[in-house]
Amino acid sequence: MSPRKRFGQHFLAPAWADKVVRAIAPARDELFLEIGPGPGALTLRLASRVDHLTAIEIDRDLVAALQPQLPRNVDLVVGDILDIDLARYLVAGPLRIAGNLPYNISSPIIFKLLATARQSPDLLDATVMLQLEVAERLAAKPGTKDYGVLTIFTALQADVQRVLTLPPGAFRPAPKVHSTVLRLEPHEAQPPVVSESVFRALVAAVFTRRRKTLSNALLAFHLSGQRRPGPSGPGTELSPNAALDRAGLDGRRRPETLSLEEFARLADVFAQTRDPSQI
Repeated sequence: MSPRKRFGQHFLAPAWADKVVRAIAPARDELFLEIGPGPGALTLRLASRVDHLTAIEIDRDLVAALQPQLPRNVDLVVGDILDIDLARYLVAGPLRIAGNLPYNISSPIIFKLLATARQSPDLLDATVMLQLEVAERLAAKPGTKDYGVLTIFTALQADVQRVLTLPPGAFRPAPKVHSTVLRLEPHEAQPPVVSESVFRALVAAVFTRRRKTLSNALLAFHLSGQRRPGPSGPGTELSPNAALDRAGLDGRRRPETLSLEEFARLADVFAQTRDPSQI
């Protein structure tokens, strides 16, 4: 079956599927969830090595073609990974995730995996294929063009390990970019923050003005808090400059130069001045 462009499909070649499975290193007693099985290159290989596998596929035609090939330990689910509550699959116990992520929605999927990990410690890891550009954003350093919201949100709650590089020829059709297999291993927020919701709101707001100075970029966060209902929203208690002074940060710096630890320190200043019921 031909890949469909509207779903961002690029199917993994068998020889490369073998390499990816070796990189995943599944164990017999493990439970897996696969995102986007496609024609089943990874699915069939994982199914022969694990106790149970759930595969989620949006393309009904692919589901119809793959279903007859599957052993009894595989549940094939029709649906959009972005709409499915992954928490239901964590009820059975610790879960590992694998998948060849569609390039056009890889970042939203990663955000969804991180949100799921915040809900449950039973999401052990996620080994995913994605385009090199996204991988570079995940591993970017402060002060670089790739450093941003995805980098910071991921670093706060997951270790990122690059395990394999895939050339365009590893897929059909061959994409115009190289791809990378990354393993995300969730952990509790490091460094710990007073309020993860304040932290995420702060980071998202200032990166809408990433080329501005911190003093100016923080206005987006400050004003968003003032527009929220209730006695206390993010940014209403302190002016940007007062918060920067308390955090020991130079307001002339740009958001993209701050380390994860500095963002956490700044977010904590705002969170500590709020009504605890609002955090």
